[in-house]
Amino acid sequence: MKIGIIGLGLIGGSLGIDLRSPSANGVQSQGHYIIGISRQKYTCKLALEKGIADRVDTSFEALSDAEIIIVCTPMGAIASTVKQVIPYINPDTIITDVGSVKYPIVQSCSQLWSNFIGGHPMAGTSSSGIEAAIPSLFTNAAYVFTPSEQNKLEDVEKLKAIALQLNAIPYICDAKIHDRAVSWISHLPVMVSASLIKACLQEKPDTLKLAQILASSGFKDTSRVGGGNPELGVMMAKYNREELLRSLYSYRDNLDGIISLIEEENWQDLSGILTSNGEARPKFLN
Repeated sequence: MKIGIIGLGLIGGSLGIDLRSPSANGVQSQGHYIIGISRQKYTCKLALEKGIADRVDTSFEALSDAEIIIVCTPMGAIASTVKQVIPYINPDTIITDVGSVKYPIVQSCSQLWSNFIGGHPMAGTSSSGIEAAIPSLFTNAAYVFTPSEQNKLEDVEKLKAIALQLNAIPYICDAKIHDRAVSWISHLPVMVSASLIKACLQEKPDTLKLAQILASSGFKDTSRVGGGNPELGVMMAKYNREELLRSLYSYRDNLDGIISLIEEENWQDLSGILTSNGEARPKFLN
């Protein structure tokens, strides 16, 4: 199958590596021919060197015979990219994306292309760019698809098969439900983590310096997502604003409740919350 990947950063590059990964006997294990598209000639050169694509180009014309196109640009560029690629592809081509917000993207792109199916691989690292692309990034990760009523079942099945070839776990759900769920487990943690770092930086210099020296796994784990790609964080807030605000308000209410328990020295109720949270946490871990 010929698969086009637009945007050869961490996600797009990692998709290319796995979907055209050769097996031990030198035969392509997935059988896919990958066409990589990047605006940067240097990125195109690197994509060939890293084995990300069989062919690379800076023009969408190279996608004329692609059966599936995966748009791996930043969220703000997904709809405009779909619009630009349409003149060069055939009517049966499936277009999907990897954005972490689905409802607004599906709404806009489905109007442009009836064979658009929203996608979101729940995988990544703190690094970005083609240099960060690695094999097996999607192994055991959830890969969500949010088809609309106009999509064909066989097209959805093709994308599920792609996810399985990546050793990911495909899930099908409604775009709005997806956005509400990820506001809790992905977007809210970014904002909470960013608030933690910002609050620490407001401490007096001597205390801040000691805190930076003493910081270990607890701070490292809690602050990781808040110190990541700022563009991605802004896009999460912009495109999932309503659901993110909903989860932030609820989080703030719960934080206020914990503050009140500490002010009142109500250690019994605080212990109850911490105990129930400890019992619930494993259900969120794959």
